[in-house]
Amino acid sequence: MQEPHAAAPVPVEERLFSLVLALLATEQGLTKSEILSTVQGYRQRYSAFGDNASLDRQFERDKDDIRELGIPLETIETPGDPGNNQSLRYRIPKGEYDLPSDITFSPTEIAMLSLAATVWQQGSLSAESQRALLKLNSLGIESDEPVIGYAPRVRIRESSFDPLRLALEKHAVVTFPYLKPGEASPRTRTVAPLALVQHHGRWHLSAEDMEVNEGRTFLLSRIVGPVITTSKTWLPPETTGHAERSLRALDALWESQVAVVSVEPGTDAATRLSKRAEPTSDTNPTELRLHYTDVDVLADELASYGPEVLVLSPERLRAAVLARHITTRDRHLEAPADGLDNG
Repeated sequence: MQEPHAAAPVPVEERLFSLVLALLATEQGLTKSEILSTVQGYRQRYSAFGDNASLDRQFERDKDDIRELGIPLETIETPGDPGNNQSLRYRIPKGEYDLPSDITFSPTEIAMLSLAATVWQQGSLSAESQRALLKLNSLGIESDEPVIGYAPRVRIRESSFDPLRLALEKHAVVTFPYLKPGEASPRTRTVAPLALVQHHGRWHLSAEDMEVNEGRTFLLSRIVGPVITTSKTWLPPETTGHAERSLRALDALWESQVAVVSVEPGTDAATRLSKRAEPTSDTNPTELRLHYTDVDVLADELASYGPEVLVLSPERLRAAVLARHITTRDRHLEAPADGLDNG
């Protein structure tokens, strides 16, 4: 008798979308066990009597990703059982997530929202997109249907994701141009992919660097050219567990690296950073402690806030943010003023 095929992996976008839908649909909230055993993307891997540790870690990362998107995820303690994490309930309060009652949509706007939903109709979110269309229809506003004839394609991941995924399946060695921060031009890397993992909203490739015969982790956003699949193959000594080991390493790095920043109250930086940071003390809510994985990724973000953020530590991050401000200033000084006759 043949064993049933393992369930196909559920894309992360579908899992997060399904989680948001589930948490919106309940007023009293769901426990972690209820989420893992029933929500699309978790239930396929859930074991009622087995070890769900990796699934539990996945849910913890998904909670962070949802909050980073600005979605108000609440935790509710069970009365009479405070401090018990197993009885904690999670929910997204509809009052904070729904649009204000004074916002209305025109027929054209409804059509454009419907168009956004149809983007997913041919992909893995077809069922959820149908629910979204039903919700739009329930508003009771007629739409300009001719607009729906145009259905764009949306790419959620970097363009390197698909060729790397295929190379993983074939155990094929690949090459790609990789640009590290501070380098003037990319360098061609030759690697054997081991796992593709998402950590705090960014995709990483865990791979064996064939030039040095050591494991490396690459940010997909720094792959700046086509991924070329070679005819060479490579099998690692350990054939399973690469994704779990990569995520554990990234989690450990994120936990060990802490930045302390000061934010201007009431600014965009204060609003965004406070969602994933914690105050260094109860008396100073504008000084935040922030975990991070990559110093340059965080430096790019903090520099984008301009004077709204001051980095206090570590010194390497402070210097990286300052260097970005200096570069921005110099570029503005070098640029000729529009309409100015320099002849």
